[in-house]
Amino acid sequence: MELTSLSVTDLQARLRSKAVSPVEVLRALEERIGEVDPKIQGYLSRDFDAALAQAKVADVSLPLGGVPVAIKDVINVEGEYCTCASKILKGYRAPYDATVIRKLRAAGAIPFGRTNMDEFAMGSSTENSSAHPTFNPWDQTRIPGGSSGGSAAVVAADEAFAALGSDTGGSIRQPAALCGCVGLKPSYGRVSRFGLVAFASSLDQIGPFSKTVRDAGLLLNALAGADLMDSTSLNEPAPDYTSLLGRDLKGVKLGMPKEYFVGGTDPQVDKAIRDAIRQCEALGAEIVEVSLPHTSHAVGVYYIIATAEASANLARFDGVRYGHRAADPANLLDHYGRTREEGFGPEVKRRIILGTYVLSSGYYDAFYLRAQKVRTLIRRDFTNAFEQVDAIICPTSPEPAFKIGDRSDDPLRMYLADIFTIAANLAGICGISLPCGFADVEGRPLPIGLQLLGKPFDEANLLKIAHAYEQSTDWRLRRPVI
Repeated sequence: MELTSLSVTDLQARLRSKAVSPVEVLRALEERIGEVDPKIQGYLSRDFDAALAQAKVADVSLPLGGVPVAIKDVINVEGEYCTCASKILKGYRAPYDATVIRKLRAAGAIPFGRTNMDEFAMGSSTENSSAHPTFNPWDQTRIPGGSSGGSAAVVAADEAFAALGSDTGGSIRQPAALCGCVGLKPSYGRVSRFGLVAFASSLDQIGPFSKTVRDAGLLLNALAGADLMDSTSLNEPAPDYTSLLGRDLKGVKLGMPKEYFVGGTDPQVDKAIRDAIRQCEALGAEIVEVSLPHTSHAVGVYYIIATAEASANLARFDGVRYGHRAADPANLLDHYGRTREEGFGPEVKRRIILGTYVLSSGYYDAFYLRAQKVRTLIRRDFTNAFEQVDAIICPTSPEPAFKIGDRSDDPLRMYLADIFTIAANLAGICGISLPCGFADVEGRPLPIGLQLLGKPFDEANLLKIAHAYEQSTDWRLRRPVI
């Protein structure tokens, strides 16, 4: 087996037995990236020399000792560029480590490489990057999902052992599904957001991409916990997220939300999900139909709340202190206007305009306030459902990866790509996507993702369920031919 195709768990075993050194691992990874990334374009930048210096002194006895981890270009790593795939942050170098980076380092991991994304995490396809699109490893004519498409693609293409992403409305789970890897969105408040460039502060959450469910648990062990630098991180006990792995599903109740199985889903996706549900049943789970009655409002509510928060958060990018600055402005107003006109891409501008509108005088109550009230109802739907079941099982994406450019001129169709993932962010619960099959599209296999949604701060149980299903199938073993 190629070194770069190993899971984090298997890589750790080799590192600790001294079968391979952290330096050899890094060199093998750089060689793989050199071979494959010209076709995938998952990375924006890499600092091999800095990573090599860390590899030479890595302590492999630590939980993630010597393991390189790719980082989405929305998370600050001291000394590295952090552009959010936007022209407006061109040249900006992070002056500090995000809390998640500090925690990765403490666990022995080596942050390595900046992965491509939709600009400021606004998108579902990684086509909105100001640098270049990223291509799906299974079919390079198709999107990898978004906004964390670069992180998902490099893990699926064996260009990374694991990666960090951010999930505001599905931006970890949806690309994980479309690229055929594992993507975990922790509960809101479980992982510090300090050092994450904010898109929508009440929705954003950092989480890992990995090749296996166990690896996701190992990474969450390093990332979880309260942080004084983030007032929204909660002081909830963080258990060992691998402690429940290896158990069966006897006594577990899984909820099938009837609103997620009403048609409109690709037939091959629908079959794969139903097959996965039957497999969970064979493993001992009881399947219970549940209702999330306000599901139909989730997309509308999300695109009011998320754009409103984006409008407020992105006001800080004005070209005064860092990033792009318009040349020779006539006055301050001209400076602001031209800097943002030149620096922001079309999708970011669209969302800023939408958000500014819904927050404006005369429209705040009609849109933003009403959306917050409906968000409460959506959260209540999940609370009621979790009184009946331990977790919810459903599709991650309604269809396999679509062609690059297929939806570039149709924002509404693009927004609907996240229809099954958005509600979890509105409710603040945890969710995971893992491979559950493949669709045959134009003679090419395209991954399908199974989504499991759990109670707030119940990631350990969610990982247990995901791991039991994963280990009973061989989907995780399949690799794209690039």
